[in-house]
Amino acid sequence: MSDLTLDQLESAKPVKIEKGGKDICVVRINDEVFAVDDTCSHANASLTEGDVDDFTIECWLHGAQFDLRTGEVVALPATDALKTYPVKIEGNLITVEI
Repeated sequence: MSDLTLDQLESAKPVKIEKGGKDICVVRINDEVFAVDDTCSHANASLTEGDVDDFTIECWLHGAQFDLRTGEVVALPATDALKTYPVKIEGNLITVEI
């Protein structure tokens, strides 16, 4: 799946898509949608399996946390930020730009 619709995203429930050969974690928070690398920069775990609280996603494996808006590390053990991707919303269609 490379693109989504708003209807496919529950608020604060991460979804993994593949685009441009990359796994991307897409999260809807109210009317905003964010896209970051799906792989935790600490231990190569899928962030889609983690929990979202406010604008933060937590890796399920070791508890590293990242800001979905910026990709910046919020809590250790990760030290490297995630890559973020622009998201375009047209009507109900969400497009992640690589």
